[in-house]
Amino acid sequence: MGKSPRINVRNRQRKIPVNVADLQIFAVKALRRCLQLRKRKPTDLARLHEVFVWLISDRRMASLHRRFMHQTGPTDVLTFQHGEIFISVETAKKHARAFGNSLASELCLYIAHGLLHLHGFDDRTPAGAR
Repeated sequence: MGKSPRINVRNRQRKIPVNVADLQIFAVKALRRCLQLRKRKPTDLARLHEVFVWLISDRRMASLHRRFMHQTGPTDVLTFQHGEIFISVETAKKHARAFGNSLASELCLYIAHGLLHLHGFDDRTPAGAR
């Protein structure tokens, strides 16, 4: 395995305050842990130089969801094999409330979910997305 990819968390929504610094720290640790999970063949995560986690609005997520998954409305997380993980902060907040989690915990869960997808753990794969 070569050099680990860098991971960057970027907040592109303004409705809900998030602690990007804490999420960045979590993302770096989660990336390292994912790469420790041995896979039979190299994964997208192992091949990437950089991973971006984009925190976005429900409106933006609904647009991506429609374009790549052909489904209406926002979803929680979409992961693309070229190293982008899109997370709807509004949906995360709704789910956090429903499941009794903090928003920060829910966002960390989605970061880990996206990284695991990039590392070959899959449930649904849209065209160009994972």
